[in-house]
Amino acid sequence: MNGLPDAARDALAAILARDDPTVVGIVLSGSAARGLATHRSDVDVYVVRDPLPGNGSVPTEVQRSAAVDEVPVLLADLERPEPFGTDGWWHRWSFAWAQVLRDDADGRVAAAVQRQATLTPDEQDAVLAARLDGYVNFAYRALKADRDGRPRERRLDAAESLPWFLDVVFALAGRVRPYNKYLAWELAEHPLTVPEWSAAALVPLLDATLDGESAALRSAFAVVERECRRFDAARGAATLGGTIDAWGGELALLRSAAG
Repeated sequence: MNGLPDAARDALAAILARDDPTVVGIVLSGSAARGLATHRSDVDVYVVRDPLPGNGSVPTEVQRSAAVDEVPVLLADLERPEPFGTDGWWHRWSFAWAQVLRDDADGRVAAAVQRQATLTPDEQDAVLAARLDGYVNFAYRALKADRDGRPRERRLDAAESLPWFLDVVFALAGRVRPYNKYLAWELAEHPLTVPEWSAAALVPLLDATLDGESAALRSAFAVVERECRRFDAARGAATLGGTIDAWGGELALLRSAAG
């Protein structure tokens, strides 16, 4: 909690000391949990509750103050991650690398926080099935625009490929894609195992892709294709490779400037 203002520290201490039997966990999220807080940062605290029988209702609205924002969440809901494609999916990364400051539920809070930010094999399949083909589509469109001398369209399609690309990259690693604000931080502090997806390599590649550079688009696709086929091999299937192979002769453009 380094770098937090005194008011936020005092508010956190008060929340941690709160005498409420329904409160079973306190989770610090946002920039404060990741060592990136500034004087402008909101301090987000999840207050995890497990209501007692006959206890009545518990708070459901976010409690905002100048020091912290208290976000109520039921333990049962925390233990039930929202699936890909739902409105709640986007909130799951807020638990990635969060700090569990209190866990009075025999480790259930910490386990649930970890589960929110990681993908089961079925969840990996869902994300990859939804995002891989779209990524290939936008990368192909960008390279086709480059071939046809349409620089604006090339840059637009290249930029649009990136959310799909990053979903694929992190899903292959079994992780939820971070918010853009934290992308470089996560790559540096919690590296992916693929060398080409290290912070030192991937961040410049993303910048080059935003500029619509055809070499960056082909470089990114080459690693995605390789890692998808490795993923298939580990699973004993050809699912992702089949998605790529379905592009047939169009793959030549993705693989070579002479395509």
